[in-house]
Amino acid sequence: MKNWSPSSWRSKPIQQVPEFPDKAALTEVEARMATYPPLVFAGEARKLKRQLAAVANGEGFLLQGGDCAESFAEHGADNIRDFFRVFLQMAVVLTFAGSKPVVKIGRIAGQFAKPRSSDIETKNGLSLPSYRGDIVNGIDFSEVSRTPDPARQEMAYRQSAATLNLLRAFAQGGFANLENVHKWMVGFISDSPQGERYRALADRITETMDFMRAIGINAENHPSLRETDFYTSHEALLLGYEEALTRVDSTSGDWYTTSGHMIWVGDRTRQIDHAHVEYCRGVKNPLGLKCGPSLEADDLLGLIDVLNPENEPGRLTLIARFGAEKVEDRLPKLLRAVEKEGRKVVWSCDPMHGNTISLNGYKTRPFDHILKEVQTFFDVHRAEGTHPGGIHIEMTGKNVTECTGGARAISADDLHDRYHTHCDPRLNADQALELAFLVAERLKKDAEAQPAQKVAAG
Repeated sequence: MKNWSPSSWRSKPIQQVPEFPDKAALTEVEARMATYPPLVFAGEARKLKRQLAAVANGEGFLLQGGDCAESFAEHGADNIRDFFRVFLQMAVVLTFAGSKPVVKIGRIAGQFAKPRSSDIETKNGLSLPSYRGDIVNGIDFSEVSRTPDPARQEMAYRQSAATLNLLRAFAQGGFANLENVHKWMVGFISDSPQGERYRALADRITETMDFMRAIGINAENHPSLRETDFYTSHEALLLGYEEALTRVDSTSGDWYTTSGHMIWVGDRTRQIDHAHVEYCRGVKNPLGLKCGPSLEADDLLGLIDVLNPENEPGRLTLIARFGAEKVEDRLPKLLRAVEKEGRKVVWSCDPMHGNTISLNGYKTRPFDHILKEVQTFFDVHRAEGTHPGGIHIEMTGKNVTECTGGARAISADDLHDRYHTHCDPRLNADQALELAFLVAERLKKDAEAQPAQKVAAG
């Protein structure tokens, strides 16, 4: 990689960087972390890239989701288990409807840092640094809590390692066995409309498994029935942390960040000549790029050239986050430019970040706005003859009240009941599963329409 090193980003302009008052302590922490074992491995990242290449070619679907910002306080086995349960439920719903493999990537085990619209937050006349995620500072509004502390990076590393350990056990140790499809139900959604729909689907899968077992195909002789691939991802925002965990792969000689399988560049840090793009261009992991309403087609093509110069399928996922009212106007221009230039990318829809509003003093996201952006995303791709490759959502396995609407009709007055997020509002498990069913219906509808379109074209 020409003129690139894990530290070459340090010579570039940078946005969204916290100001650590103790520079010597920061240097010491980063030096220690550079000696720590990798969290993920290059071979896993390459396997993910191959699976994303299939998505780019229209042969799969990407499900990416998880916390807005992981917290130290909420870390625990039950929370990780419930998140994984809901994620498996969503994936099986999408797989069954679309008859294509679903690539599963969590916003977990590394999603600690958050960009902010302002460096300073003011309350009652007191101004303090904004909360930038637990890897940087604390959420409590006090001078001690809000002072960026480099020791938090080591805590984030340890929590990520523990989370990955449990996720790998769940994915490979039998929890993901399709024979457990009924056991993935999270308690509080069992009596909801989504619970009933899921039970009906699980019954059909169980019948299929019974038939397969009768003819000699079971989880013992076919590991794919009892195991699943699950990957981690986060925004590569805190570049000192990323640099400390960057390693040379001994088998290929290429550089990889070992902080997660996939990293992405945010909408606020995608300047082509700035530090975040500089760092990401040099690592061989699959990359994401958030595409907001201010992104022009020529700028997007320039970023693709920098981040995926070899036009490698599976290398780059474009995560569209326009807002329900802007996607129909903004997305087609970008799609046409990318298609015209023959760029091989995955197109994914983030229906969360462009649909944030305030109600009763809480940030929230109306479920109908989220659904509208997803539906329009599919409509635009169908009109352009391109593949809607996936969805990227902020969600949790907990029974929170952070996004309004959905089948249980969470209202503005309900937001205070269980508003637990450290940053942005998340879909709860019931809303996430409802969205999965709605996307599944669209996948099935579009798949059924394809043969008719081919006949008409012929």
